[in-house]
Amino acid sequence: MKKDYSFSVDVYDTADELSGDDAALLLKAQEATGNAYAPYSEFRVGAVARMSTGELISGTNQENASYPIGICAERVLLSAASSVYPAIPIDTIAISYNNLHGESDHPIAPCGICRQSLHEYEKRMNHPIRLILGGKKGKVYIVDQASRLLPMAFTKSELL
Repeated sequence: MKKDYSFSVDVYDTADELSGDDAALLLKAQEATGNAYAPYSEFRVGAVARMSTGELISGTNQENASYPIGICAERVLLSAASSVYPAIPIDTIAISYNNLHGESDHPIAPCGICRQSLHEYEKRMNHPIRLILGGKKGKVYIVDQASRLLPMAFTKSELL
């Protein structure tokens, strides 16, 4: 037996094609990259969430000279959202980056540990999180539900 996993992504040629709210959220994520602490990789990531109540909260990647203990923007954001708004779900997260050694001209997706964290947050809140993924310019991807990025997630049901 073989099982296929797939999902769809909405692709926009530029951020100009997005709705006003989505374009504004992506712009905030692009601006947030300036707050990243990335002196080693110089790969700055910003993530901004719109909570279901409309509030915005952001996170940026935080590197450390001891590389394994850095933390990605997405997990900084989820930690902040869980701390500041513990009972309020996230509706949408925009993620952008500024690679000081490259063009930052295409969308990037969260790493594996961030995908797992996003999946867990969605399940905990029982609420899907839309993702808007874009660089400083170029195409923009919208994923309707973050957990689609990790179709075979490890979940709490495996621990029971």
